[in-house]
Amino acid sequence: EVQLLESGGGLVQPGGSLRLSCLGSGFTFSSYTMNWVRQAPGKGLEWLAGISVGGSTVMYADSVKGPFTISSDNAKNTQYLQLDALQTGVTAMYYCATEAAPYQAEKMYNEYETRRLERGQGTQVPVSS
Repeated sequence: EVQLLESGGGLVQPGGSLRLSCLGSGFTFSSYTMNWVRQAPGKGLEWLAGISVGGSTVMYADSVKGPFTISSDNAKNTQYLQLDALQTGVTAMYYCATEAAPYQAEKMYNEYETRRLERGQGTQVPVSS
């Protein structure tokens, strides 16, 4: 059973930075494409970034390309999302997400596809001065 545990969220000031972590268990972490998604209050799920099996390919939504960086450490069963230059108005719950099966090709997900991903409980990132 895929289990994902996010951490690292917390209050950050506009322009600030944060690194989120996601610990995977119950599956062979190194065989899964991993993703980060977020949900702002009153909004739908938004796919942000993905990293391929083996970590050679990363993909970003246009809205976060540049300020956000995805990475993973298979030895630790952990993926990360570095958030830089956070802006007021982007307060959201951030989720680690993956497909239910291994060796899926990395891709950019629309909202419908994002809802079908396996997700953790999320970590909140409020952006406020």
